[in-house]
Amino acid sequence: MATASEKLLLRLEWKVVRRLDGRLQGAHRTAHRGAGIDFTGLRAYGDGDDARHIDWNVTARLDEPHLRLFTEDRELTVWLVLDRSASMAAGRPGRRKHDVLAELALVLARLFGRGGNRVGALLFDTGMLRVVPPGTSRRHALRIGAELERTSSVRGGATTDLAEMLDAAGRLARRRALVVVLSDFIGDGDWERSLQRLARRHEVVALRIVDIADDVLPEAGLIVVEDAETGEQLVVDSADPLLRVGFRAAVDARDARVTAGMRRAGVPVHRVDTDRDLAEALVEVVARTRDRSA
Repeated sequence: MATASEKLLLRLEWKVVRRLDGRLQGAHRTAHRGAGIDFTGLRAYGDGDDARHIDWNVTARLDEPHLRLFTEDRELTVWLVLDRSASMAAGRPGRRKHDVLAELALVLARLFGRGGNRVGALLFDTGMLRVVPPGTSRRHALRIGAELERTSSVRGGATTDLAEMLDAAGRLARRRALVVVLSDFIGDGDWERSLQRLARRHEVVALRIVDIADDVLPEAGLIVVEDAETGEQLVVDSADPLLRVGFRAAVDARDARVTAGMRRAGVPVHRVDTDRDLAEALVEVVARTRDRSA
C-alpha cells in the first residue's frame, strides 16, 4: 500500500515536476572558460586568461586574440534545510506552512535528483535535528518525505533558534554546495551572522513560507491569540485600533529584518505563500534566480 509520501510525490510529479523539469538545472548553470557542453560565444583575450582557450581561427580573422566561452553543467550537492518548528503549523487544514514545506522539499529533491545531483536534507525542530544524507533517486526523495512525516511540528517549548539551524547546516555541508533554506523565519537568535557564514562557503537560497495568519489580524472581537512557537495564549480585542496598529508594526518590522538580513548576507529570498500554486511559485523563483545571475 502506498505511503502518504508516495501518494504526495506521485501527485506532485504530475502537477509540478513535469512542468518544471529542466528549468531548475538551468538556473544553476555556470558560465566560464574551459571545455564545456554548450558554446556560448567569444570575447577578447585579456591579461591572465588561459591561452589554451584561444580560438585561433577567429583570432587570425580579426587580428586580435579571442577566447571561446562555454556554459558547463556542474554536478551539485544540494542541502535542503527544513524548518519543522511549531510556527510552521500555521494555516488552514491541508495547506499549512508545514504542508507547503513538505511539497517543496519533495519537488526540489526530485527535480535536482533527476538532473544527477545529490540531495540531502536537514530537518530542524526546535533543537532536534534529523539528517538524510545526499542521494539522487526517486526512492531517496521518498526517504526525505518519510522523515518529514516523522518530524511533524510539536507545539510548545522554546522558540526556534534560527542561528542554530543555519549553523547546523554549515557543519553538515563541508564541501561547497547549494543550500536551500525552507522556513518562515519566525524565531530567535542572531541568525544573520550564521547566514553570512553559511553564504561565504556555499550558494544559499531562502524560500520563506508565509501564511496570511502571519500577516493579518482578523477583526473578530475578543479572540485568543497564541504564540506560534511557545504556545502561550492571550485574550485580546482584535478590533482595538491600537492593537491592530501595533500588530501591523510588528509584522512590518519582522519583514524588514528578514529582508535586510538576507540582503546583507547576499542571499536571495523568495516568498512562497501557502495559497499560491506551487508550480507558479517555483517558476517565479527560477526566473528571478536567472535574472539575478545574468
